Formats: sequence, structure tokens, C-alpha cells
Amino acid sequence: MASPTTAPAFKYLPPQMAERIKNLGINVCAPMEGNLQGLHQSPHFGSSVEFAEYREYAQGDPPNLIDWAVYAKSDRYVIRRFHEETNLRAVVLLDTSESLRFCENGIYDKLSYSCYLAAGLMYILINQGDSVGLMTFTDRINRSLEPAASLEGLKPLLLGLEESEAKGASDIEKALHAAAETLRSKSLVIVISDFLQSPAFLSRGFQHLRHNGHDVTAFHVLDPAEIRFPFHGLMEFKELETGRRILVEAGEIQGRYIRQVEKYLEDLRLAAGACGVSYHLVDTRLPIEHALQKRAARDG
Repeated sequence: MASPTTAPAFKYLPPQMAERIKNLGINVCAPMEGNLQGLHQSPHFGSSVEFAEYREYAQGDPPNLIDWAVYAKSDRYVIRRFHEETNLRAVVLLDTSESLRFCENGIYDKLSYSCYLAAGLMYILINQGDSVGLMTFTDRINRSLEPAASLEGLKPLLLGLEESEAKGASDIEKALHAAAETLRSKSLVIVISDFLQSPAFLSRGFQHLRHNGHDVTAFHVLDPAEIRFPFHGLMEFKELETGRRILVEAGEIQGRYIRQVEKYLEDLRLAAGACGVSYHLVDTRLPIEHALQKRAARDG
């Protein structure tokens, strides 16, 4: 008899977090690839002939879908899952540029927070029967992990998050264009970034994704200090991606800085809305589950 094994623990999806978010859901506004079921409207009907993987039989599944040949060999009830039987194809685009190392007033640095957010979103999508992939980017797509449609398939994506490092200069618009050219099927595209680029440039990247038929969600991750500028006295600041340094009297620029940030956030919110992008600003002091609820479709 084989000895029991302990399920692996993943840094960005600890069991207690998975338990708290398991009843959240994510839907889309536009018709996506897949069958008409669950939370998503689909342009396709019927089953695909392209086999994807097996999944465990669940209460409520039609018994005629059980693969009896597998049952005869393993005494397990499983269903053959086809690519078109997933409700939705989704991809998480994760910014891993140098600026994501910043941490001042948050619970985590921006990249770690973004990885927790990505892990939670991928878990929710797979838990509701969808498939999801992962792309990391700076000024280009640096890594692309194949979509998963099962909790077993989620493991390589979670390990990919653990291997992510904040390094390199960003060009978010360029990376969004590259993603739009790469993605072949209409998908839910979830972009997680600090979006430190002109809203006019970001808008062009969003428009390319939307023009190609993708449903786009943007999670804007900032440290609270980047929004509120809680600094005083003579300070030296370093721009993480260029190494440029500047010496300032913090109190003299605080008001002007806060007004500029407020204008930038409003401009970005309006630009995203004009493109039909679901935009969510989250700071790294907000509990991850609360950030996920900003995009949740249902609870329980």
C-alpha cells in the first residue's frame, strides 16, 4: 500500500487563502469561446473533438459522459474534458518589471502582491470550470505558460509565479500589443501592473486587445506611499528601472505630487472605461481577498 503524500504548499496560494476565495466567481461581458454554461455566454454550441484532459466526475454531471473504460481500469469516475467544454479561456498578464520591487507602506512589495492576486484569480477561474494561462512581461512577453483547466494543471502556473523576479524596464503598451498579436482565441485578459506609463499609451494597448475581441480587466497595483506620498524632510528617491536619483524637500512637493497622481489615476480610469476595460485600483495594503472581490461575479 502506498504511503500518503502531503499536498504541496504554494507560496502565493496558501490553503487558508484558497478556502476563503473558493466561492468567488468571475464572469465576462462579451461572448467567449466555449459552451453555453456557467457564468459565460458563448458563441459555440456542441462539443469539440479536440481532447484536453480528464476531470473527476462531479454530482450533477450527466452519467453518459463518464469514461467507462477508465473506470474499468482504475475504479474512478472521470469525464473526458474537451477544449470547447471549458466555459472560458483566460490569460493573466503579469508585469514583472523592476518598478514592481517597490515596497514602502504595503503588506508586500508590488510584485509579491501581484503574484498573490494572479494566483487567486487563476484558482477562481479553474475552480469554476474555466481554463487560464499565464504570461509575464516587461517591455515584451518574457514567459508564457500553457493554459490549465484543472487544479493539477494549475501547479506549473503557481510555480511560475514563484519563479518570477522584478527586473528590467517596462513598456506596457508594447507588451499589450505583443499579447494581442499572440492570443488567437477570444479570451478574458487580466492585466496586473503598476501601469507606470502615460494613460494615452496604455489606451492604445487596451484598444488593440479589445479590437481583437478580448474581454479585458486591469488590476492597477500601487503601494499606498505612491498614492499618498507620506514623506517628510530632505529625501533622495531612486527610479528603480533607470537608476536615476533625485534629491528633494518632500514637504515642498507633496501637494503637487498628490494632485498629479490623482489626475493620472483619473485619466487612466477614464481611458480604460473608454476602451471598455474593467479597471480596478488596488493598493498593497488591501487584503488580497478584498482585491479579488472587486472583480468577483458572485459569492456562494
